[in-house]
Amino acid sequence: MQKLTRKEEEIMQVLWKLEKAFVKEVIAELPDPKPHYNTVSTIIRILEDKQFVQHETLGNSHRYFPMINKQAYQATSVGHLLENYFDNSYSKMITYFAQEEKISSEELEAIIDMIKKGKQ
Repeated sequence: MQKLTRKEEEIMQVLWKLEKAFVKEVIAELPDPKPHYNTVSTIIRILEDKQFVQHETLGNSHRYFPMINKQAYQATSVGHLLENYFDNSYSKMITYFAQEEKISSEELEAIIDMIKKGKQ
């Protein structure tokens, strides 16, 4: 699966949330300052070329919808992160978050409980 740019991911987040949307509906969900209509339309067409998005024609308009679900992209992105920054080691990744105080001891305990339950 191809990696998306930050702006492409931002558009995909909106499409995953809305499920189906016209360009103007996507723009309405984006933070201020709002990008120009043509900019968003171009990014969506790039996402179509990358086969992340497809459209249906309604009159003179196109309504866009995701072809890749969020969980599939999430799994690929985390896989790249793990491979490129943590030597494919989940423990190195968790250690990083613990050392940077990005994860609490309660969250770590909850993760351990989930792992234990998954192995039963």
